[in-house]
Amino acid sequence: MTAPVLLERTDDIAILRLNRPEKRNALDTASLHLLNGQLDDLAADATLRALVVSTTSTTALCAGADVGEPLDHAGGVARMAAFTRAYAAVDAFPVPIIAVCVGNCVGAGAEIVAGADLRVGGDNLKLAWAGARLGVPVGPARLSQLVGVATAKDLVFTGRSIGADEAFRLGLLHRVVPADAAEAAALDLAAAIARQHPDGIRTLKTMFRELDRTAERTAYENQRLLDFQQHGAGLPRG
Repeated sequence: MTAPVLLERTDDIAILRLNRPEKRNALDTASLHLLNGQLDDLAADATLRALVVSTTSTTALCAGADVGEPLDHAGGVARMAAFTRAYAAVDAFPVPIIAVCVGNCVGAGAEIVAGADLRVGGDNLKLAWAGARLGVPVGPARLSQLVGVATAKDLVFTGRSIGADEAFRLGLLHRVVPADAAEAAALDLAAAIARQHPDGIRTLKTMFRELDRTAERTAYENQRLLDFQQHGAGLPRG
């Protein structure tokens, strides 16, 4: 059985590829635990210069939570805790993350996109903060820092899907390329980062994080997500 998250390491650049193409890379509990473990291990690697988050299929980077996963209430809370851990790990990651934004990037997929430092979009991108349909309190912590509060409200409140051209105009994407070239373009960005002074890049990453108060913002939203799953309607559980 193929692992749902694959790691490839090339010198000082790592690539994490989500690998559940039959589910459009929707994340279940097992996938989240594997992803979190990989992020923890990579964060502890002092030789790493950049991380690319990608996919084995251009149909999706990530379609969000696997709402078909059969879970009881405790399992739903545990899965949400794993999501919040992933969001915190992406925020705290010590070197730049480049996201390969192809196909469906919805819900948790959109959060991974927003949490990355740089984003390359494929021309088939469908990016949406779809949580409002289910009352999920997610989106404001990361998105408003990227596009401004007014635009973030539009995208989060309506849940509408945007393509690569609009995402580029909003400043969400740094490059737009054909979907099958998006990972290569992301690796080009990673290589440009890897050529810089390693201590300087890590210091600058910390400075951006501290000046934007992303740790505080992420922690606040994560607590709202846990409360939503523990005491509110919660995400569907199969």
